[in-house]
Amino acid sequence: MTTAQTQELDVQPTPLALLLLGREADPRSERGVECPGDLPSPSDPDLVARARAAKEKLGDKVFVLGHHYQRDEVIQFADVTGDSFKLARDAAARPEAEYIVFCGVHFMAESADILTSGDQKVVLPDLAAGCSMADMATAEQVAECWDVLTEAGVAEQVVPVSYMNSSADIKAFTGRHGGTICTSSNAERALNWAFEQGEKVLFLPDQHLGRNTAVRDLGMSLDDCVVYNPHRPNGGLTAEELRAAKMILWRGHCSVHGRFSLDSVNDVRERIPGVNVLVHPECKHEVVAAADHVGSTEYIIKALEAAPAGSKWAIGTELNLVRRLANRFAAEDKEIVFLDKTVCFCSTMNRIDLPHLVWTLESLAEGTLVNRIEVDEETEKFAKLALERMLALP
Repeated sequence: MTTAQTQELDVQPTPLALLLLGREADPRSERGVECPGDLPSPSDPDLVARARAAKEKLGDKVFVLGHHYQRDEVIQFADVTGDSFKLARDAAARPEAEYIVFCGVHFMAESADILTSGDQKVVLPDLAAGCSMADMATAEQVAECWDVLTEAGVAEQVVPVSYMNSSADIKAFTGRHGGTICTSSNAERALNWAFEQGEKVLFLPDQHLGRNTAVRDLGMSLDDCVVYNPHRPNGGLTAEELRAAKMILWRGHCSVHGRFSLDSVNDVRERIPGVNVLVHPECKHEVVAAADHVGSTEYIIKALEAAPAGSKWAIGTELNLVRRLANRFAAEDKEIVFLDKTVCFCSTMNRIDLPHLVWTLESLAEGTLVNRIEVDEETEKFAKLALERMLALP
């Protein structure tokens, strides 16, 4: 693709592409693609037994966290499962565990390191397990955005609210500027709190969750929202647009949830009469508006648990979870399908596979600490402040 074509499509060349291809490392986020040792072969028939043996050898010294979007082969070894913030809190509640093995992605492991004690070591089985959404907002870009807001004369009116799916650097920025963190479950409460502190919100890094919460839950209009594009001068916005806006949305999105479309919703309704469409609030606004139910990962699980036998559901979230729920509730005659016809896993989450987990557990069992995730003290201080504000939300 030529530079002219790239600019026309509003796509910016990024080292992330090379990172995912295994041709580059990102020292700022400590991510690379090589392990300091040989991974076991995926075809090794003894992988399950090896993982079990290493975990048993470690005993209470290790606590394995499994995010809902993980592969089944990994989830079977998790001591607890859940979304990112729940898992980080679960880790903090196990101070006797020397090693926290986080089967998730990089920002989740950072949050666990922030919330756990200094004696605990958080380990990510593959350092290349990142999050495309979190990577859409860098510390440098957000600092530049704040300069733009300052030049427009609105920074003093702005309260940053950052989604949990953000790097430790972005969480620290939020803490320094009087803001809070939110999850997809408490985004409404976080925004209500923020508008009690200021007149405007800078919502990072997922534009869809910010827009859906503002319009669907707080009753704002789409005209109250503008999108700040970090790849354009001044975010692609005029000072007048920034002064008029209530919600300044960062131009970021989830690569999985962003795939669902209004066509997906219409198509599944035609294919499955009487289907209930249940989607995650990271989906586009038109998808959320057309759905029957909208909620976080935990909400989705609870909704299906409470659903009557014989009901039909199309779920707009990551495929590993949808398939696991479909298998779980098949005996109750609940028909559960993926919202889109196209198979779509979270590619970076799926980097945590059984060979990486085996390598990690065996290394720890042999006394070798690998792939530790550490957040520096200054960043941790302000990121934790933002997290504490979230925990104090009414």
